[in-house]
Amino acid sequence: MRASLAGFLAFVFCLGWLSAHPPRGGTSIDNAMDTQLPLKTFRGMKAEAKGCIECHAKKNPGIVADWKMSRHAHAGVSCIDCHAVSKDSPMLTRDGHEGSKVPISVLVSTNTCAKCHEKEVTEFRHSGHVRGAVQVWAKANMRDLMVMVEGRNHPDLKYAPAATGCQQCHGSIIKLDKNRRPTPETWPTYGIGTAFPDGSVGNCASCHSAHKFSLEEARKPAACASCHLGPDHPDIEIYNNSMHGHVFNAEGAKWNFDAAPGTWKVPDFRAPTCATCHMSGNTKSMVTHNVSRRLKWNLFMPLSKLRTGGYETASDDFKYENKITIGNPLAGNPKGPEAARAEMKAGCIDCHNKQHIDNFFVMADKNIMLYNEYWKEAVKMKDELAKKHLLGKDMWSDDFQNTMYHMWHHEGRRMRQGGIMAAPDYSHWHGVFEVQQDIRKLRKIYAKRLKTNKIED
Repeated sequence: MRASLAGFLAFVFCLGWLSAHPPRGGTSIDNAMDTQLPLKTFRGMKAEAKGCIECHAKKNPGIVADWKMSRHAHAGVSCIDCHAVSKDSPMLTRDGHEGSKVPISVLVSTNTCAKCHEKEVTEFRHSGHVRGAVQVWAKANMRDLMVMVEGRNHPDLKYAPAATGCQQCHGSIIKLDKNRRPTPETWPTYGIGTAFPDGSVGNCASCHSAHKFSLEEARKPAACASCHLGPDHPDIEIYNNSMHGHVFNAEGAKWNFDAAPGTWKVPDFRAPTCATCHMSGNTKSMVTHNVSRRLKWNLFMPLSKLRTGGYETASDDFKYENKITIGNPLAGNPKGPEAARAEMKAGCIDCHNKQHIDNFFVMADKNIMLYNEYWKEAVKMKDELAKKHLLGKDMWSDDFQNTMYHMWHHEGRRMRQGGIMAAPDYSHWHGVFEVQQDIRKLRKIYAKRLKTNKIED
């Protein structure tokens, strides 16, 4: 009994001592938020690099905590490796950085990422993702919608819709103030097509959030879901509606998302995620960051066309010619749409037989072509009304044009994307059912305007 009491007292003493003297050192995740812990794993970092980490561990502990969990930290890649710039860089912060003599920028462009990840950045620049920001500002109708219509052309508030909405997914064209710090209208953004003052376009942190840059995170549907959702492209809802999403939601938490690059395949998972179909390696294609490469059709345009345009061009237009363009909406596989489809099918064969795969895509393609028939009829009616001056000047107040917009931009995309990603509810009830309702409404408005020769009130 005496020995037991002594052991108990010793245990209580140890608990009290540990509470007053917490363990020090190390880089474990459990200790990540204790900013007073010295970092011992510097792996040959220079004094300036250590200084950045130690200072930001006090001022921005969340940033350093993320970095400590990253593969960058294990490899000795520090703040300076990404944020330091040359003195002639257009992104150099002119008013300096407290506590550091190293020239830096708060911005990290894909030019920096490409120093170590050249293959990935090159592939990304060939993809449709890269035109996200520039295409928005290259289109007069989009500029008008964001600034004039939604922003009311208000002298001080007109850029708020773009900054808080569109640019957070599409990216912005970053502008700098007199000290070369990014303006509130254009930064911060995690938008995937962000265009930087150094001429580079793209944002790796859109999928690999800073400063952890997790491979596991980018392989999960959540990485895509923050932008691929909602009424116009409900891809995460479509995924969840599909059998693939069903299996992921049931057991995805147990899958191995942290396999080494190039090795991630069944049985690491039982059903594909977005990354599996669009990016992972298979028998026909290597791992790629060109998410347009395996797409046969363009499904976001009013009329779906085969992707025959080769690589995306918006990045080169911006970088080498300083042009803001709509890019190449038909960017896809450089060998053509059938090669794109073959590479996509190669990702299915691990779990489905050839007839299953072929039959599925035959009907998915027909579903896309059926949508095109609806759209062509709507365009024919619109063209005739335009010739007779029976379309309103403000399309958002004109019932015909407004209905036609939603038929394409919302219901039509849901019909096509729901069909090609095996989501029955989005292909049908949120898709073709709404589209056939739209065409009936358009026919009624069209006939009335022709009969009365005027636009209804």
